[in-house]
Parts: sequence; C-alpha cells; structure tokens
Amino acid sequence: MAEVVLAIDLGTTATKVIAVDRDAGVVTSAEHGYPMRTTPSGEATHDPVEVWGAALRALREVAAQGHVVRALSLTGALHTLMGLDAAGTPVTPSLSWADNRALEQTARLRGTAEGIALHRATGTPVHTMSPLVKLAWFRDRGFTAERWCGLKDFVAWKLTGVLATEHSSASASGLMDLVSLDWHPAALAFAGVRPDQLPELRAPVDSFPLTLAVPGLPAGIPVVLGGGDGPMANLGVGAVLPGVAAVSLGTSGALRVVRDQPAVDERGRVFCYAIAEGLWVLGGAVSNGGVVAQWASEAFGVELGPLLDEAAAVPVGAAGVTALPYLLGERAPWWDADATSAVIGLRREHGRAVITRALVEGVAQQLALVLDAVRSVADVHAVRVTGGAFRSDLWATVLASALGLELELADDSEGSGVGAALVGWRALGEIPSLTVAADLVKPVKTIAPDPAAVTHYARARPAIDRLYQALRDLT
Repeated sequence: MAEVVLAIDLGTTATKVIAVDRDAGVVTSAEHGYPMRTTPSGEATHDPVEVWGAALRALREVAAQGHVVRALSLTGALHTLMGLDAAGTPVTPSLSWADNRALEQTARLRGTAEGIALHRATGTPVHTMSPLVKLAWFRDRGFTAERWCGLKDFVAWKLTGVLATEHSSASASGLMDLVSLDWHPAALAFAGVRPDQLPELRAPVDSFPLTLAVPGLPAGIPVVLGGGDGPMANLGVGAVLPGVAAVSLGTSGALRVVRDQPAVDERGRVFCYAIAEGLWVLGGAVSNGGVVAQWASEAFGVELGPLLDEAAAVPVGAAGVTALPYLLGERAPWWDADATSAVIGLRREHGRAVITRALVEGVAQQLALVLDAVRSVADVHAVRVTGGAFRSDLWATVLASALGLELELADDSEGSGVGAALVGWRALGEIPSLTVAADLVKPVKTIAPDPAAVTHYARARPAIDRLYQALRDLT
C-alpha cells in the first residue's frame, strides 16, 4: 500500500479527506457534506460540531483503506470565527467569510487612517469577512467567550487536544502582524480581545501528536497544522514560483501570486497571506464567480449548460451590455460588502443570452481588475487556473482574454488538499522545499486568449471603476 499524508480539507459545504503520495498524486478520498446556514440579516454560519462529525467520518473512511499514513495535515476556508468556553465547547456557530453582519464595525474602520494602517500591518483588507470586525461585532453586542478560534483550529484541537493556529490562517484574520508573526496589539484593541483568548501561533509545518483514537491510524501520528485554503491552493496547482498566479473560479473566485516577502499595494486593493517557509500569496478574492451564471439560470428558467452555450454564441462585448455582477456584494478590489449589481446598456432586443454573457464578462473583468492591482506590487506572467467554472469553454475563453494571458488548466478537484498534503510531506522532511510543487503538479491543458477580445476588454476595463463608483453613489 502507498505511503500517504491525509489532508483534511474543511470546505464551505463539505469536508473532504484525501490521501496524497510524495509526488502529489491523489490516491483516494472521502467526502461528507453539511449545510451553511444563512439568513436575510447576513448570517452565514456552520455548526462546528456538525463539521467535526463530517470530518471524522471522512477521516475514518480513508484511514480504513489500509494505506501507510505518515501524517495528517489540515486546510480550510479562511476568515472563520467561533467562540469556545473554558472546556473547549463551542458557544457560537462558526461564522464563515460570507457572514455579513459586521457592516457597522467595518464602516467604522474602513478608509480611516487606523483601518489603512491595520491593512498594511496585517495584510487583511477591512471587510465583513475578517475575524477582526466579527470580534468587534460580538463585543458591541456584549457577547464574549473564553477563547476564540477558527473552524480549522477547532478541528485540530479535537484531534490533538492543543488549540493552535498557524501563520497562514492567522494572516487572514486581520489580527496578526505580517512582520513579527505575532498578534498585532492595535488589531487586538479594535477587536476587543486579549492574546490569551486566541490560539497559540505556530508555523504551518509545525505538528502535534494525534491523541484521538482512529482505526487505521497509528497512535501519536503527526497532525500538521497546514494552512488556509487559498494559500494551499497555490501549492496544490503548482503556482509557487514568482510571476505564476493561481486563479480559482467556482461559486466565488480568487487570484493569487506568490512572493518571498509580505506586501500590500498602496491603495489597499489586495490581501497578503502566508503559505509557509517564507512564501506569501498576494492577491484578491471576488465574491461573485459561477454564482452569477447560476442566478441567471434560475432567473430565466433554463438549465445552466444550455444557457452558457447560448451566451457563448453572443459576440465579445455582449452587444454593448455591461454587467457589474455584485450579487453577493464584492471583495477585491473594492472590498465593499454593500456593493450591488447592475446591468447597463439593455435594449428591447436583448435577451437572456446577452445578459448571461455580460455577467460572465463582468466576473472576468473583476478578476482582471484584481490582476491590475496585483501587478502594482508583483510581476504576473503566467496563470494556472482551477475550478468547476472552467468546465465551460465560455468561462475559460472570456477569462483568458480579460486577463490577456494563456491559462494553464490544472486538475480542479483537490487543489487545497494537495497543497496541505505537501506541507505535511515537507513537515516530515520528505520533500526538500515547497517549491517542488511547481514540478510535481502539471497542467492538463492550456486556453489561449483571443487577441481581438484582449483589446476590447482592456479598453473597456477603466469604465468598470467609474460605473462602480456611480452605482455606489446612487445606492
């Protein structure tokens, strides 16, 4: 049987456990789902006990298959927050990145000298996704907890009995200083928490012994802390060399490029999060990806595949229709949870295919704006992409043309989990560095941009900024 590291990937709708060999090959996997609970008030939460149960079931299924398991390694969605009592029992749900209730606290900080300074110091934009403002939201409601942590930290605690987090997830909390790699005093003051209420800070390759008995796993096997899903995804698709960006596009999307030192741009449009061992990702996430096409499918009462085929037949530029696709507010580069959508330039003759094409182009243009912001700080000359949206030729060709770069398509199934497993192999000393991911993970195909479309999108893009500002004024 193969020697493997088991990666536990705590996603938004399911936890997947994958067995990965030294060459980044996926040997087997298991997955169990759970709901994210949402309300019109902006709540977006998970039941941490439910997530832990799903993770444990998936772990047991993979462990029972008889592979030689060398270590466990963790990854999960960034920006989660939950409270614990003194015994480690959850006293709140786990708030996801999509929880939008801290609007007042965000507005109080965003755009101020304090907010700008915190973004530069911590790498995390001031946005409702951030645990920084979520903690302030709890405090303003008079609620406190003995300890605060992320959902991945809670699962690590259940496995090892140690409440610790790593620099990768912590760098997306808005609470950690990127230079000192310690909790940032001014951020803690704004959030209203003490350092002793937060997990111990450790390196992503650090580990603790497994204390939970799991059939098929050796007692005391290392549980490697790993990192956040975005930074781990760069590893998982091999985008770890300078100038090579990773783009993921599913329900939402993100663009990230690796650097060897932390930085953010002067205008505060991008984030900076740690991977491990001196590698950082600079980039931005967009809240609206494939969700805009799914919305159009539901609104027009047409199956998604045929609707995208209709939209692909519409020429570049969507017959003069422009969409600002902010159905879920927007993150990069605006970081505006209150942003609203618009479809501009509609005429009587336009129908569902034109509107859908405009929405897809709007998402691609938003990611191109993120690329423009990233390029103010770091070079980007190649892009590796992953995500379910790229099963559609329309999404692939429009994004390649909006970015003006050839896209290298990676396997879209296990990116973050493979990245976490590679951190596990590195922690074991079995691979020489994390940058070997560039050689281990190869793209399966390439998508070339259309030169005429590249010119059109580049010419149109400056208007997106002006339209966003005008819509912001109106709403």
